[in-house]
Amino acid sequence: MNLTWHYKEFDELNPQELYAIFHLRMMVFVVEQNCVYNEVDGKDVKCSHLWCEADGKILAYCRIVPPGVSYEEPSIGRVVSHPEFRHLKLGHSLMRHAIQIIENHFKTNSIKISAQSYLKNFYAQYGFVQTSEEYLEDNLPHMEMSRT
Repeated sequence: MNLTWHYKEFDELNPQELYAIFHLRMMVFVVEQNCVYNEVDGKDVKCSHLWCEADGKILAYCRIVPPGVSYEEPSIGRVVSHPEFRHLKLGHSLMRHAIQIIENHFKTNSIKISAQSYLKNFYAQYGFVQTSEEYLEDNLPHMEMSRT
């Protein structure tokens, strides 16, 4: 399996890429997690998009959120892995790439995220620490986490 990584600003995405991104996000966040919410939230147009694909299928994806959109700091959001390919553990490569992009592009180590609570230990591996009490976001337990 040949993995290809892509990193694009919103305006650089072609319709097929945007469709595939939204398809994966809705497959996981709306259908698999049974969470009805506004997946297309208006932030995508302000973000850059990072994903890994093989054979034309997106296997892992996240968006890089610039400072001032979600938080004062840059953020990583909509972190998702395709259910059929989770055994590849691409979330780890995705996080390393996303952190490197933020450090290079925004010249900072500070990153703030809203993480699903069950992923606390996953994000902790990349230097994120819990900075808020647990709260419900779209009826799922979340917490803010920061990395400096």
